[in-house]
Amino acid sequence: MQRTVTFAEHHGWHEAELHHALMQHGAANTTCSLRDCRLGSGHPAGIALPGFDDALPDAVLVRSVPAGSFEEVTFRLGILHALHAAGVYVCNPASIIERTIDKAMTSFLLLQHQIRTPDVWVCESKQCARAVIQAQLDNGIRLVQKPLFGNCGRGLKLIDMADCELDTDMINGVYYLQHYIDQPDHAGRDWRVFVIGHRAVAAMERVSAGWITNRARGGDCLSAVLTPELRQLAEQASRATGLHYGGVDIIRDMRGNYLVLEVNSVPAWRGLQSVQEISIAERLARTVLENLPSETPPSGAGSRRQQPADIS
Repeated sequence: MQRTVTFAEHHGWHEAELHHALMQHGAANTTCSLRDCRLGSGHPAGIALPGFDDALPDAVLVRSVPAGSFEEVTFRLGILHALHAAGVYVCNPASIIERTIDKAMTSFLLLQHQIRTPDVWVCESKQCARAVIQAQLDNGIRLVQKPLFGNCGRGLKLIDMADCELDTDMINGVYYLQHYIDQPDHAGRDWRVFVIGHRAVAAMERVSAGWITNRARGGDCLSAVLTPELRQLAEQASRATGLHYGGVDIIRDMRGNYLVLEVNSVPAWRGLQSVQEISIAERLARTVLENLPSETPPSGAGSRRQQPADIS
């Protein structure tokens, strides 16, 4: 029987869904926190996970990386790096989480791959940020200030005046300024497309009376058809960032062009599941198990295949 681990802080709805789906596919699944893992001598490949005293799991699925000090987060990501190096299939690997949790790197990768995304400016100097704001406002362009590592719509601020007070509480010294995309009806409206194995599998439209559409901030989730435009753009963003699974946020501008706003490598999908018939957890569990080799290498063996398989 294949043994899997879901890394999460709590055994909530998502974890229960994944646990059931993995069990349905014949895998024994354990949920634990990265906080409870260790590196050191006397453990398989030098890695200690709760419940795995004699061997490492076949796969791990990352639902959350707990926040903490720079050292704590580095160590937790190091656990994922170590598992990957020891031959465990990691979904998503630390390298992908690192590049997508950082909005600046995500924007850079999207631009490098010529994927449509709002213009963005990132700097550490407040003077530089002010100069960018003034130049863009002079051209009639408003901006959105975002925390580099923010999620769930926290810390977003619309910059529509030159003397607008910049939020310094959540940015930790880095100013991430993104072109604000106005909507044809001037309401909050965008799409979350869920990708697994570089294939778009489901989508929802998020609608809000304000400009922030996140479900955690009061946005409504509506069923959406995966149009060719949404599918293509989400899959391009997935390949550009290397996602094994994740959520791609897409918005449409006044000219009808679709643009990628963000890419999330540790996404929630409860809102999406509420408006979709397919089981997101089942698709995800199936893809994780399909990526495992037929034979388990010994502890400490070289890395297994880490590129996600495309699924239909």
